Amino acid sequence: MKKILNQLTLLCFIILFISCSESNQIKLIPKQNFAKEIHDKKVDLFTLKNDNGLVAQITNYGGRVVNLWTPDRNGNFEDIVLGYEKIEDYLNSNEIYFGALIGRYGNRIANGKFSLNGTEYKLAKNNGKNHLHGGINGFNNVVWEAKQINTQTLELIYFSPDMEEGYPGNLTIKVLYTLTDNNELKIEYWASTDQTTPINLTHHSFFNLHGAGKGSINDHILQINADRYTPVDSGLIPTGEIASVKNTPMDFTQATAIGSRIDSDFDQLQYGLGYDHNWVLNTNEKNELAARISESKSGRIIEVFTNEPGLQFYGGNFLNGQDVGKYGLAYEHRSAFCLETQHFPDSPNHDNFPTTVVNPGEDYYSICIYKFLTN
Repeated sequence: MKKILNQLTLLCFIILFISCSESNQIKLIPKQNFAKEIHDKKVDLFTLKNDNGLVAQITNYGGRVVNLWTPDRNGNFEDIVLGYEKIEDYLNSNEIYFGALIGRYGNRIANGKFSLNGTEYKLAKNNGKNHLHGGINGFNNVVWEAKQINTQTLELIYFSPDMEEGYPGNLTIKVLYTLTDNNELKIEYWASTDQTTPINLTHHSFFNLHGAGKGSINDHILQINADRYTPVDSGLIPTGEIASVKNTPMDFTQATAIGSRIDSDFDQLQYGLGYDHNWVLNTNEKNELAARISESKSGRIIEVFTNEPGLQFYGGNFLNGQDVGKYGLAYEHRSAFCLETQHFPDSPNHDNFPTTVVNPGEDYYSICIYKFLTN
């Protein structure tokens, strides 16, 4: 009898240990790690949870997704986005876009200028001679007004005054982050302006389906629903051409390992030190599947849906191990990918690209959905 009781006690202990281990897989960052004032505005950290156990923590500093916990095929959770555990680390990071909202204009604008209705506007040059991701103080570098609507939805609002970073018009932006019960991180953007202005908002999470900081993403299998892309020059500015991906390393119309052609003798890969390009989606603004990426060991999959005409795929070419992120892990070369739904880079300087111009009285709306699955 004593032996049976001992065995039952041991069994209960094992069950309790497993249960505790499972419940402790997700490591939430304390809110106090983000308790700071920047530009006289309060920074905070918000936690979203869905009914399936997925968790995202988001700060209103730059609207950054700080962590995102998703399961593998066995139900084991990993944080799959790069970032930091403290606000100070974001302020001192070499990579300034981890997890951030990007605007007023995502991607590059050549020579930091564009003309609109006969007026030339000069923007901050923060990427060599070019303008990148909204400038020196883009939307990644501001504190958004935040309101947690419920356990699954966070509302962020920002007012961008006329001529901020050189852009005309007073612009009001609202973003909703929703962690749905369909295991989606849904990002919706609304904007309105009192003057004609270009707008191109996007999101810049750096993903690794192994887990943040846990190896190369070159083994990830990527498919992009795009027959064409926009080639760039050596400064990563679009040439204006819309080219076919056929018979080039830019062809991801079939599921292909990211690293399988990364060292090809192809000028576009040399310019970007790998993949850092905009693909012209076949989806025609119908919120159809834009891209799908998977990792075989964990079984994790991300599907991307959007109403945008373009998708920037970036393969982490400029990560170099200098930034040490969450859990003490260094972010090495090509240890993350970005899939940024967007209009095309430098559109204000290319009449043949879809327009990014929004007029007073018009409503800007964009949506990006990252859907998390396993196989």
